[in-house]
Amino acid sequence: MAGDYSINTGVIRTFGPVDYMFFVLTLLVSAGIGIFYAIWDRRRNTPQEFLLGGKKMALFPVAMSLMVTFISAATLLGNPAEMYNYNTMWWYLVVAFIFAIAGACRIFIPFFYNLGITSTFEVDNLLIVAVFKEIVGLLYMAFLLYAPCLALNAVTGLPLWGSVIGMGLIVTFYTSLGGMKAVLWTDTFQAGVIFAGLLAVLIQGSIVMGGFSNAWLIASNRSRIVFDEFDFDPKTRHTVWSMVVGGLFFWVYLYGINQAQVQRCLSCPSVKKAQMALVLNLPGLILIVSFCCMIGIEMFAFYADCHPITFGLVENTDQLLPLFVMDILGHVDGLPGVFLSCVVSGSLSSLSSGLSALGAVTFSDSISFVHCIRLLSVAVGFYGLLAIALAWVVSRLGSVLEAVYVVFGILNGPVLGVITFGMFFPWGNKWGAFFGTMTSLVLLLWIGLGAFFHDVKTPLSATSTTACNWTAKAGITKPNMFDIFVSPPARVLEPLYQMSYMWYTGLGMILVWGPGIVISFLTGFTKPTSIDPRLICPIFDKLFPYLPEKILKPLRFGIVHEGWLK
Repeated sequence: MAGDYSINTGVIRTFGPVDYMFFVLTLLVSAGIGIFYAIWDRRRNTPQEFLLGGKKMALFPVAMSLMVTFISAATLLGNPAEMYNYNTMWWYLVVAFIFAIAGACRIFIPFFYNLGITSTFEVDNLLIVAVFKEIVGLLYMAFLLYAPCLALNAVTGLPLWGSVIGMGLIVTFYTSLGGMKAVLWTDTFQAGVIFAGLLAVLIQGSIVMGGFSNAWLIASNRSRIVFDEFDFDPKTRHTVWSMVVGGLFFWVYLYGINQAQVQRCLSCPSVKKAQMALVLNLPGLILIVSFCCMIGIEMFAFYADCHPITFGLVENTDQLLPLFVMDILGHVDGLPGVFLSCVVSGSLSSLSSGLSALGAVTFSDSISFVHCIRLLSVAVGFYGLLAIALAWVVSRLGSVLEAVYVVFGILNGPVLGVITFGMFFPWGNKWGAFFGTMTSLVLLLWIGLGAFFHDVKTPLSATSTTACNWTAKAGITKPNMFDIFVSPPARVLEPLYQMSYMWYTGLGMILVWGPGIVISFLTGFTKPTSIDPRLICPIFDKLFPYLPEKILKPLRFGIVHEGWLK
């Protein structure tokens, strides 16, 4: 492809002064919002104000925060890289969003809201669940810190770990100062930055490629446009079933019981407003993921004949999008800075949400925090520093997007399982919950670690280097295009390790339910009539409200759900 691009010159464009200005401005505005709410609410500094915004937050900022909480750098960098490395089957995830948010609106948000709790884990007293929630939250925040700094390092040359520490300190600063109000309004600002950055790249990429339809045609001719993978084999990495059904369980965890999302809904003044906020966030969520997929198609078409990693321009797939941005936008002062602000905003929004959520969990678990708001701020600060330290661990796990789904599929599955076990099964007892959770965790760790240590990976789709300007890249040798990949001999447990990571969360939930029910009956099941009705969700009434009463009544198992069956 003709032009002053890195594949022709062997040199990556770098940031200019205007780009740095936009980037720094994003960080300053985010920090400024935290300072503003720390001063504005200094006379109303109570735990409920800090953690839930006084339960008086408006619909729009809650919806925007819900939208960007899990639209992090893993999404903004990983989704386009997924299109480049494999194909468009990932796009089916937007269907899972629809079902997951419908389930959260119908079942989970009313359940938690009507309990009047701050943390979703107040419904379960198992220590193992408390430990899980801390591990999951901290690891996720570590991913969110590392990914954008990797992008920053690729296009600016700034030290990777200096960026990690700097970003971590800024987000910890404004979250610990301003609490939930600062988080929601900062997320709203950052949502605007994310849309601006993605649109700039999408529009310019379409111009460079002579229209999006041309990019689509190039990707289609190279087998990147795939929507018809209906294989029922669970070993197939991405199919309609693994993306829609497996993705449903993953996102039900995120929107149904994840503390960061539920806490936003609980900040609304009513259940109906919380449900409206969830519905309002859905179009934006689908739009952002779709923009990322479309950018990935343009990116593949641009580098179709010169694979940047083989050519030595970048080191891993998570740096492909920053390279693409500098190639197509580097000649316009400020626009690369807008894009990087978009990536950083994605992670800042998720990081602030995660820190606030961990503060809420600590508050609910520690009664001494009820009268001491300063200790809540200290707890948020501590978690922020710990996430910075854990960023080094996640830097060793490879591709950010897949690593997020693998790690959190393994950890979220048991948590989703034990929470729903308590919600849906009135006979369950603490022994069933404990042994079910441990069974799920051990088996998922066995599968996940087995896949990791046996290096089980789906081969990448074919790439080409025929158009690379090898004379411009000193020290890089043109690869031998006739090398043949030889698959290692199959192992006995190889099929188990090859199971798609998209099934981990759903499998983890089922592995809690099965052993949990058996152990509960063996150790003396709980009598449904002895339970506080608020702690059991009338699941059949929620899912099948139009069934006749003579069918629904026995499915409540003697529990009277007053006020729940509306």
